[in-house]
Amino acid sequence: MAVIGAILGDIAGSQYEFNRPKDLDYHNCELFTDKCVFTDDTVMTLAAKLAVRNHIPFADSYREFGDKYPHAGYGGKFRMWLRYDNAEAYGSYGNGSAMRCSYIGEHFNSESEVEEWAAKSAECTHNHPEGMKGAVVTAKCIYMARTGASKKDILNYAVYQYPSDSYKYGADRKLEDYRDVYQWSESCQGSVPAAIRCFIESEDYVSFLRNVFSLPCDTDTLCAIGGGIAEEYYKGTGLDADALLKKYLDDTLYGIVNV
Repeated sequence: MAVIGAILGDIAGSQYEFNRPKDLDYHNCELFTDKCVFTDDTVMTLAAKLAVRNHIPFADSYREFGDKYPHAGYGGKFRMWLRYDNAEAYGSYGNGSAMRCSYIGEHFNSESEVEEWAAKSAECTHNHPEGMKGAVVTAKCIYMARTGASKKDILNYAVYQYPSDSYKYGADRKLEDYRDVYQWSESCQGSVPAAIRCFIESEDYVSFLRNVFSLPCDTDTLCAIGGGIAEEYYKGTGLDADALLKKYLDDTLYGIVNV
C-alpha cells in the first residue's frame, strides 16, 4: 500500500526536516526515534484518501482534516487557505501537492484515471503547472511501480518529465551529484525528481529512506513522495509497519489507513 509507504516516510523523515546534522551517518542512524511525529504530509494524505473513497471534494476534505489537526506543520499559504471556505487556489508549486497523492496511485486502475485524479487532488490549492505536474508524476510513478513497471521504465518517465537540461535537479542526475549541490527546497521541482532518484538508487524501502537522509532536504516530504513508490515497487517496507503506525498515529488516522 503506497499510503503506508508515504506515511512511514513522513514519520521517519520528520526528525530531520529542519535540523538534519551535517555529519549525519545516514547509513546507520536510527530510522524511527522519539523525535519522530506524523506531520501535515500524513494528515493530507489521508484527507485525500477519504475524499476519493467518500466521493467528496478534495478541498472539503482538506479543510475538515485541517480543522481536526491544526498544528500538523502546514505551510503559511496553505494554512491561510484552510481558514476560509471560499478561498481559491493560490498558484502554488510547493511539494504539498505531491506528498498527499499516494492513494490515487494506489487505488485507480488506469493511467488516465491516475492522471485525472492526481490533477484534481492538486488543483484546489496547487494550480500552478508545476504543482499539478508534481502530483501527477508522483501518482503515476506509484501506479507504474504497483503494476509491474521496471525501474528503467519509471526512470525514463521521470526523466522525460524532469530532464536536467530544464530542471536544476533533473531525474537523470545521479544521487552522488545531488549530494554535492542539493539545497533545501519545498517546491515540486526541487523535491519530486530528487525523491524519485532516491528510489531509483535504492535496494529496498529502508535504503530508500537512507538515500533521502543523505540529502540536506525537506526530509519528511521527500520520504513521503518517494515512499509510496518504494513501497509499491518492493511490495512492502520490510518493517513492522503496523506496529509503527500504531505507535505514531492517533486512533483516527490509524483507522483511516486501514479502511
